[in-house]
Amino acid sequence: MNIATINTGIQIQKQQLLNHSLYQKINTVEDLHQFLENHVYAVWDFMSLLKALQNKLTCTSTPWFATPHPETRYLINEIVLAEESDLSIDGRRLSHFEMYLEAMQDCGAKTNSIEHFLEEVNSLQNIFVAIKKSNLHPNIKAFLDFTFKVIEEGKPHKIAAAFTFGREDLIPKMFTEILKNFQSKFPDNDLNKLLYYFERHIELDADEHGPMAMKMITELCGDDSKKWSEVEAISILALEKRIGLWDAIEEQIVLKAEMV
Repeated sequence: MNIATINTGIQIQKQQLLNHSLYQKINTVEDLHQFLENHVYAVWDFMSLLKALQNKLTCTSTPWFATPHPETRYLINEIVLAEESDLSIDGRRLSHFEMYLEAMQDCGAKTNSIEHFLEEVNSLQNIFVAIKKSNLHPNIKAFLDFTFKVIEEGKPHKIAAAFTFGREDLIPKMFTEILKNFQSKFPDNDLNKLLYYFERHIELDADEHGPMAMKMITELCGDDSKKWSEVEAISILALEKRIGLWDAIEEQIVLKAEMV
């Protein structure tokens, strides 16, 4: 098994994501707000996957020792640098999560729900209890639960699978087109920061991080067929959880429209 066979094995889920009916439901500014207020949880938990990989594949403790794969070390540190302290649209150093929050605020979406959730995570010091206690949609809870269970299991190749294949790089391209359409339809809403966020992801993922992440999977699995099988299984699950997240957002958009 190799990267090509993994890509073949996850085609059904990828096509479900790319052809999801959610995209056709985002027609008003209120719909966009609903999307952002739910998708932000995926923007946040991505950072935990990344930091889990950094802990596993680089040395983050003292005394320092060189970890086995220099290329993988470079990949992880490079992605952490970009994700945790990238240049914002106005030249400040911000994480992509912070950029997303600012973009939400600029276009009128609410951030109080994610902010309250993060306060609870910090206060309870147990991510699984915080997820369970939250008022989030069951699919969003399942999405977050999956991420943190993969992290808790602590197997680098599984974390790398959720990180690499579970975060579909075609999605930002799709939303960039939706946002450009929104800019022409709703000129009074400031979407510049949001467009910058998605375009930055496309630039980084396509040119640098995507190919490097595939190399990381290859290095972590080597000739171990069991690891390759586990990577495929985790990748499928990760995509299914993302489809569930999209289902939840679509459901909430439809419900809100019916209440108007």
